[in-house]
Parts: sequence; C-alpha cells; structure tokens
Amino acid sequence: MKKINVGIIGTGFIGPTHIEAIRRLGFVEVVGLAETSQEQADRKAAELGIPKAYGDYREMLQNPEIQVIHNCTPNHLHFAINKEIILAGKHVVSEKPLAMNSQESAELLALAQKQGVVHGVNFNYRQHASVQNLRAKIANGDFGKVNLVHGSYLQDWLLYETDYNWRLAPDVGGKSRAVADIGSHWCDTVQFVTGKKIVEVFADLATVIPIRKKPKANVATFGVQSTEVTEYEDVPINTEDYASVLVRFEDGSRGVFTVSQVSAGRKNRLNFEINGSKSSAFWNQEEPEKLWMGHRNKPNEILLADPALFSPETKHAIHHPGGHNEGWPDALKNMMLNYYTFIREGKDPLKEKANFATFEDGHISMAITDAILESHEQQKWVKVQANQEALV
Repeated sequence: MKKINVGIIGTGFIGPTHIEAIRRLGFVEVVGLAETSQEQADRKAAELGIPKAYGDYREMLQNPEIQVIHNCTPNHLHFAINKEIILAGKHVVSEKPLAMNSQESAELLALAQKQGVVHGVNFNYRQHASVQNLRAKIANGDFGKVNLVHGSYLQDWLLYETDYNWRLAPDVGGKSRAVADIGSHWCDTVQFVTGKKIVEVFADLATVIPIRKKPKANVATFGVQSTEVTEYEDVPINTEDYASVLVRFEDGSRGVFTVSQVSAGRKNRLNFEINGSKSSAFWNQEEPEKLWMGHRNKPNEILLADPALFSPETKHAIHHPGGHNEGWPDALKNMMLNYYTFIREGKDPLKEKANFATFEDGHISMAITDAILESHEQQKWVKVQANQEALV
C-alpha cells in the first residue's frame, strides 16, 4: 500500500516529536517541512532527514502529493494556519490549544466538518496504555459511580525569573498560559477517562513572578540556559504561573485541579485521582506504567502495565510485555497510529467515532479555558459554553 505523505509546519520542541512518532508507524512518510525562512527550513530538514524544505508553508499546502499537515507552530498561529490547511483540502493534526478562543475553535470545527477532512488535536495523555485501561475499567463499573476527581499538573521549567519563553507573551501564547498549556491536558484526560464533560468552573489564577528577565538571545522551550547569559530585559508578565480550579461534571460529580509551572522538582507531573463508590484510582504521568487502585475492605493494589492484565478492549494501546515500560513518546505514537489508521482505512469523520482527540475535543478544551478566565475575572461559577452552533 502507498504510504501516506505528511508535511510538518514548525520545528521547535514539539515538531520533531511528531516526526519521530510518525516514523515509528511504517506506513506514513514525512516528506516536507516548513519554517519561517528558507534558510531555517533547509537547516532543519537536513538535521531531521526530510527531503523537501519550504520557507513558506503555503507553498507546501499546494503540494498535491501531501495528504496531511501537522501544525506545530506557536499558539497564535494555530487558527489561521489550521483554517488554511482545511481549505487546501488536507487532513490536519493541530497542536493544542486549537485556537486562541472558543469562537475561533468553533469556526475551525465547523469548517473541518464541512470540508470532510480528518481532524486531530494532540491530546496525547489519553493515549497512555494505563489511561486507556483505566477508562475501560471505569466504563465496566469496576470503581462504581465516579463521585470525585482531583489532581494537578505541575512543572518547574519557569521557576526562575530568568526563565523565559514565547508562551509568556499573551499576543503569542494567548490570554491563558498554565491553564491553556497544561491544564487543557488535565481536563481532556480526566474527561476521557471518566466519560463525563466538565460543565462549570470556579477558578483562582495567579502570576507568581510578575516581572521576568528576558534573555536577549532566544532560548528553546525546556532548554537549559547558558550560564554565560548576562544580558536581559525586564518584561511584565500578564499570564498565570498557577491556577486552582473547582469543576463540576455533567452528572453533578465534583472535582478540583491545580496547575503550576513554578513547582521545583516537578518536571511534567500530570496526575489525577478518581474516587468511586466502590474503589479509587490514581495515575501519575511521570510513572505511567503504574495504576494505583484503592479499596476500603481489602489491601490496595498497584497494577503495572501488562497486556496480559489489561481489559481486552484496551490491549491495542500497549505494545510490549509487562516490565518493558512505555511512556510519553509511546503515548504520542499511539495518537499518530490511531489517527493515521483512521485515514488508511478510509473512515468518514462525520459518520465514525475517532479513537483520538478531534477538533471537537479541542473546541471543548477552548470553551473550558474561556470559562476559567471568565470565572477568575468575575470570581464566580461560570458555565462552559461548548455549544458549537452558538459560538460560530
């Protein structure tokens, strides 16, 4: 079978991880890469072994041999570029957030549905094998009725005042930072696991470091700054380093989560606990092979990821025997595998349910973020307005 040809726009931190995941599939080929200049595109294409480099992504969109485009650009470019990709008739995978607000995300969802393209958003944490298994166990009633969901997503890469990145600028990263960047992953993961939508929020946001020192030289996301960097400029920060959010789900169950990018020692700690009427479950992304299960009348358990112990409907998500731990890159590969299998099998995105996050999930995420911002500003409960038709 002929391989599916793919183009990548943007090669910062996340673009190369997409490329690596795609290359693990075998039936998909990255044939093009676009950057902000021809010089930069040529350099990155040579580094990553991609045959064609484009200094303008619009030229890549005109290539009839490319069927899918991945949008791995900074946040403020997502809406416009996603729109152009769809109008070019290409299938699309977008990094999150899908857009800068829920009005834009609703427009993108409607356009993708109208054009009939396969649309995906990189919410990769739902693709971890143990998360897939937990979802099945909850759906099968192993934990009883889910009453409470709580957890956090903590990082430390912006702990110091000299830590700086484009995500800190609202005109590039958006009005929300910690919530949109990592809180969106937490909300998507727990909604996926429980099968329940978040419908109302009450939020408290804080900018822990109100003035940062921006290096006059560029620093990559999660990059280590040189100790020789001595020239900075003071920049006021208007997006949140921290947030705590109370949530209500559609069935009346409750939850709360905290996000922070200034928590020393926490590198990428997305975690959540689900308390059901029978048992509880806890999962931590930094130890993804472990699922803790808590009981009242018998000893607690730790289920290590093992296909022999997984629910039958989730064995597709784990690819190695027990003890051969799979992690973040493997979850991303699962997302790509599910997305490209959907295309290879010729499925209709309007008729068949996808087993990956779509623009609908991306739109729901944007609606939650908008509600959180409004809640913080008004200091009250705010309903999540994810009604697509009402926002277009």
